[in-house]
Amino acid sequence: MIRLLIVDDSPLMRRLLGNVFAAEGDFEIAFARNGAEALERLRDFEPDVITLDVHMPEMDGIACLDRIMLERPCPVVMVSSLTEADASVTLEAFALGAIDFITKPERAISLEIETLAPKLVEKVRAASRARLPGSLRLAERVRLRSGLGGSDAVRVPRRRAPAPPRKRTVKAGSTSGLVLVGTSTGGPPALDALLSRLPVGFPWPVVVAQHMPGSFTGPLARRLDKLCALSVTEVASPMPLTAGTVYIGKGDADVIVGLRSTGPVVMAAPSLPEYRWHPSVDRLVESAMGHFAPERLIGVLMTGMGTDGAEAMSRLRSQGGRTIAESEETAVVWGMPGDLVRRGGAEIVAPLEQIADRVLDMVERS
Repeated sequence: MIRLLIVDDSPLMRRLLGNVFAAEGDFEIAFARNGAEALERLRDFEPDVITLDVHMPEMDGIACLDRIMLERPCPVVMVSSLTEADASVTLEAFALGAIDFITKPERAISLEIETLAPKLVEKVRAASRARLPGSLRLAERVRLRSGLGGSDAVRVPRRRAPAPPRKRTVKAGSTSGLVLVGTSTGGPPALDALLSRLPVGFPWPVVVAQHMPGSFTGPLARRLDKLCALSVTEVASPMPLTAGTVYIGKGDADVIVGLRSTGPVVMAAPSLPEYRWHPSVDRLVESAMGHFAPERLIGVLMTGMGTDGAEAMSRLRSQGGRTIAESEETAVVWGMPGDLVRRGGAEIVAPLEQIADRVLDMVERS
C-alpha cells in the first residue's frame, strides 16, 4: 500500500482527491486541513507521498514544505493553480525539494475530476517511487536536529547569483550545432544544475522541452535566466537559433526546429495527439534531425516520468548523433533516461553534476 497524505484546506478538494485515490485500491489515505495539521500527520502517519496545496490558512504550502524537508523528507506533489503567480511559487517549491505539481482546473474541480484522475494518479504514483537526494538540505536538517537552528523559521534557499564565466575555454567558431534537452518530473532543479554550468561563450544554442503547462514555462525561463551565464528565453513565436542562448519550449504546445531563408529557427507548434507529453521531446528531436546533420546534434535526456524522448534520441544515436542520459543514481524519476539506456540509445550515462562537462567535451570535439 502507498501511504498518501492529502493536505488541502478545501473539504471538497479533500473529498474528491480522496475518492480518486481510494478507487485505486492500493492507497492508504490520510488528510490534513493545513500545514500545521500536516506536520502532525507527518509524524504519526508517516506518509510515502504527500499532495500539498499551495494556499492554506495558518501555515501555507511553502512553509509546510520547508518543514517537511527538514524534519522528515518525503516526496511531495504541490497542488497549484494555473496562474503565473502560482507558477512562480511552485518553482520555489522545487528549490525546497518538491518532486512534481498538479494543476487545479480553471473550471469547477467537481466537473473535471474524472478527466484529471488518471494524470493525478500517475503523478502521485511516480512521486511515491521518486528518489530524494540524500544531500537535500542536509546541513539545515543536521542543525535543526541538533537544536542549532530555530524550528519555526522558514528557510527558503537563497537564489544563486548568475553563474560566473567558466575558466574552461570552449572552441570558438561553429554555431551550426544544437543541444536538445528533455526533462519532465524533477526537471526544474535538473535544468538549474545543467544550464548554470554552461559558460559564457558556449557556441551552440540549447533547446529545452520541459513538460509543463503554458503558464509555467515563462516563469521557468525567467528564473533560469537569473541563474545562468547564458541568456534564457521562452519560445512563444519563431526565433532565430543563436549561439549561447537557451530556448525553453512554451507549455501546452510543442517546440520544434524549422528553417527560414535567414537560417534555422525554433518555434512553438500546436501539440499533436500522437505525442503524449508536451512540449514533446520526441517531436523536438525529430524536427531538429530534419534540419541538422546527426553529428551536429547532442541530445540530453534527464529526469522524467514516462518515455518521451527515448525513441527519437535512440534514432539520433544510431545515425551518428551524440546522446547523454542522466544516471539512475541522481535522477528523481529514471523513466525517460532509463528508457533511453534500455534501448541502447545513450552514448554516455552520467550523474547530473557531470552532464554539463560531458556536453562541453562533445561540443569541443565537434
